[in-house]
Amino acid sequence: MSATAIILAAGLGTRMRSARPKALHPIAGQPMLRHLLDSCAAVFDRLVVVIGPDMAEVAAAAAPHATVVQSERLGTAHAALQAADRFGGGEVAILYADNPLIQPPTLRRLRDRLGAGDAALALLAMRSTEPRYGRLIVEGEYVRRVVEWSDATAAERASDLCNAGAFCAAADAMLRWLRAVGPNRASGEYYLTDIVAHAAAEGARVAAVEGPFEELRGINSRAELAAAEATLQGWLRHAALAAGVSMTAPETVFLSADTALAPDVSIEPYVVFGPGVRVESGAAIRAFSHLAGCAIGAGAIVGPYARLRPETVVGEGAHVGNFVELKAVHLGPGAKANHLTYLGDTEVGAGANIGAGTITCNYDGIAKHRTVIGERAFIGSDTALVAPVTVGAGAITAAGSVIVRDVAPDALAIARGVQVEKPGRAAAFRAGKAKGSG
Repeated sequence: MSATAIILAAGLGTRMRSARPKALHPIAGQPMLRHLLDSCAAVFDRLVVVIGPDMAEVAAAAAPHATVVQSERLGTAHAALQAADRFGGGEVAILYADNPLIQPPTLRRLRDRLGAGDAALALLAMRSTEPRYGRLIVEGEYVRRVVEWSDATAAERASDLCNAGAFCAAADAMLRWLRAVGPNRASGEYYLTDIVAHAAAEGARVAAVEGPFEELRGINSRAELAAAEATLQGWLRHAALAAGVSMTAPETVFLSADTALAPDVSIEPYVVFGPGVRVESGAAIRAFSHLAGCAIGAGAIVGPYARLRPETVVGEGAHVGNFVELKAVHLGPGAKANHLTYLGDTEVGAGANIGAGTITCNYDGIAKHRTVIGERAFIGSDTALVAPVTVGAGAITAAGSVIVRDVAPDALAIARGVQVEKPGRAAAFRAGKAKGSG
């Protein structure tokens, strides 16, 4: 049977104390919404995201999935109804974007529970003593209703079985229960959790599917966002280690959800991976390095204290050393940039050596320009390469040079002032200073 997931993402960042919509706050380098979309895409046939007005950024994050707009924020049941014409004729699940860590196996269990046939509505549940979660009121094997903490009696609050905010039912039944929901007397909003009572009132059974709290918890504050980040980082590190990656101190390494690490990659402490990083087998990422949007070839060495920015490719066996920053650089196989160097918008040929203190002057205040360094070229220490400029294969630039014109292959380029020596002037200078101070 076909199934549609409706994801409610119209919430503002009010409780996050943020102007950014809640669904866009990142975990492991990508918005909360994307995590849930990726999980849902593995289980459901269609995904529809309900957004608020003026939420173009949320719509962009949801792409290529469909979006509908909740023009007035009248509660979660009202939000779900905005997607009613997208329910289709199969099963419908309704989820919240601020429950981003729900995993595909849990969503499959939710669908399977509905498919067992004894219950008309299935929901996800978790165990927690936190007061902010609604409690499930259970009679026998089935749920009768969801009671918010503020409305719960002392006996109801004593239960630790909580609503996790995901519901699944046949489309026609879901639509009927949503339309039956009335406004809450205190807030005037239409609450999605009220569908449980309406289902039970019809005599329909409501089944709870329990999952781990760390996976099902909601995110409504910066503290909860940090806790979710810690949970996901733990999962990502464990997966990397299980796949053959070595980490000296895993708890100090921060990964993005899309970090791709091949077996036999070695990662030292305090390394941060931003989005879009791929590292091939045998590469070593040394301590205190920061990588984003880059590819590291097999057997390459990066760091310590290196920064690799987007559009950078480090070739097989290449070396990027301490306090080196690369931006939009292709560092060829076996090339080395080992010390105190900035390369931007640069092509470095295989086997080239970039001396300490080298910089490419790639920005003239208006536009970026590219530098090309040929194979086996040797760039002397403290060289400034003023782009656009090409240093030919096998060429050498003398230390301290400012290179403003192309250098031919195998040539030696020297671009610095002539050293002048004045005999005895140092002693005279010191004597003069001493006399003046006396």
